[in-house]
Amino acid sequence: MPGIAIGNPAEIGQPDALRAAVAEFFSMVIFVFAGQGSGMAYSKLTDNGAATPAGLVSASIAHAFALFVAVSVGANISGGHVNPAVTFGAFVGGHITFVRSILYWIAQLLGSVVACLLLKFSTGGLETSAFALSSGVGAWNAVVFEIVMTFGLVYTVYATAVDPKRGNIGIIAPIAIGFIVGANILAGGAFDGASMNPAVSFGPAVVSWTWDNHWVYWLGPFVGAAIAAIAYTVAFICPNTHEQLPSTDF
Repeated sequence: MPGIAIGNPAEIGQPDALRAAVAEFFSMVIFVFAGQGSGMAYSKLTDNGAATPAGLVSASIAHAFALFVAVSVGANISGGHVNPAVTFGAFVGGHITFVRSILYWIAQLLGSVVACLLLKFSTGGLETSAFALSSGVGAWNAVVFEIVMTFGLVYTVYATAVDPKRGNIGIIAPIAIGFIVGANILAGGAFDGASMNPAVSFGPAVVSWTWDNHWVYWLGPFVGAAIAAIAYTVAFICPNTHEQLPSTDF
């Protein structure tokens, strides 16, 4: 494994780091507004009816499309992480400093909260529902779900956006990332909501002030991201090809 970098506190004030954080903020607003908004629209159309397969499919498509766009618009500035777990995976692999990671995390969390507040205001006060476990699903069951789904997400990020040998496949990184999130929502959405993203869970929890089992949506994604980063780096990225990636690449 390459060495992880803590970075210099002075990095917080560097223009490129601040621009990257701002890009993460706006990308997160775009993603959460569309993703959370699709769920709120479904609830309104069904008069808060029970979840259905059609609703799960619509949520999957909305999140896949929105993430594709959010990653694409931020890719050349911040790398288009749009997820604290992806940022953590990049940190574990030595591709971003801890100081810059903190900036990203703050921007991502704020972006999610702002998106949920905008949704609540623009819909006349409709509830931005926090992520919750389905009946019969325990907290540790959900942690395993989040670990496996986030592993798939971060593994995809490494394969298509981080690997120095990725070649032309890097062009499809945003769509591949969007697709794996959409597919995971189809797999896990009926069990724990399929977050894979602590910021996506954080915004609705803050606005609705609902924190039941919220820790699940931090522990699972961070563990899954770390495992994916270590596994891909050890297995496929040779030490002599590792390099600190500029923000324009990731």
